[in-house]
Amino acid sequence: MLILMRRAGESINIGADVVVTLVSLERNRARIGIQAPKHIAVDREEIAKRKQAGAPPPEKDDDEMP
Repeated sequence: MLILMRRAGESINIGADVVVTLVSLERNRARIGIQAPKHIAVDREEIAKRKQAGAPPPEKDDDEMP
């Protein structure tokens, strides 16, 4: 696992098409923005596990953008 340190507003590029930005830090929570092409799935770990198990997706919450 590669571990990188970033400050709020700084980004990490993954390949040519994916950009991960640390949007903000509040207490012990990080708000992360991810820009990726539509054909690349970007899910939180618990959502990815549900998809792999074939479970229905959870109801929309505040962390997900439309």
